[in-house]
Amino acid sequence: MAVTSAGLLLYRIDDTGLLGLWLVHPGGPFWKGKDEAAWSVPKGEYGPEEDPREVAVREFTEECGFAPPDVPLSLLGRYRQASGKIVSVYAGETTEDMTFVESNTCEVEWPPRSGRRITVPEVDDARWVAAADAEWMLVKGQRPVVEALRARLDEVGRYYRVE
Repeated sequence: MAVTSAGLLLYRIDDTGLLGLWLVHPGGPFWKGKDEAAWSVPKGEYGPEEDPREVAVREFTEECGFAPPDVPLSLLGRYRQASGKIVSVYAGETTEDMTFVESNTCEVEWPPRSGRRITVPEVDDARWVAAADAEWMLVKGQRPVVEALRARLDEVGRYYRVE
């Protein structure tokens, strides 16, 4: 059975119509200084007894240091990652100007295969990213969320720009 994860994709459309996505950058030495194919939707794994939507909200809070805005959320889709993990992504529109606070921490083996464990922040940055930039900044398995969000906005006739 595939590992499952749930994430929360908050988006906003600014006064000029520009579509922005709230993304997180993983912490730790492996990801330091990497932008291309390094960013992600805030997300985390869940088990069969958990509600993926609730997990998405919880993981957002843990990774960004604050609770997400109380906005309607709907399932955008399920996306298979290169690892085989399936990520359920919930999307919601907000007008809040959010600022990254701090992330929870996790242990990683560093250097790889050394047996040495270090504690790092799970996320070292989170910010608004223009949708056009998100298309190259997101890890490859999550890039389809940008197109899915654009398709949903088109479907409901919501005006936006992507540059």
